Amino acid sequence: MDLTVVDVPDRSRYEVSVDGKVVGFSAYHRLEEGVLALPHVEVDPAHQGRGVAAELMRRSLEDVRTKGLKVMPICPYARAYIAKHTEYADLVQ
Repeated sequence: MDLTVVDVPDRSRYEVSVDGKVVGFSAYHRLEEGVLALPHVEVDPAHQGRGVAAELMRRSLEDVRTKGLKVMPICPYARAYIAKHTEYADLVQ
């Protein structure tokens, strides 16, 4: 499975593609300078249970860290992912 995650700023989301087809996204919007709210994460049901959402979150959060930003996880999946992967706890505003 060829999986990629890219930031698409004009759509305010990170998109995950599998074999070249967009199958999910993590929406965001700026709350204040340097803080992104994460209100929604979605993956096509045909790709659920294969680690696609987890990889979307991991790569998105790594990009957030690289950019020196913080997040406010509003989406239950985003909150649960960060709670389980405590290496991202420092990113939470």
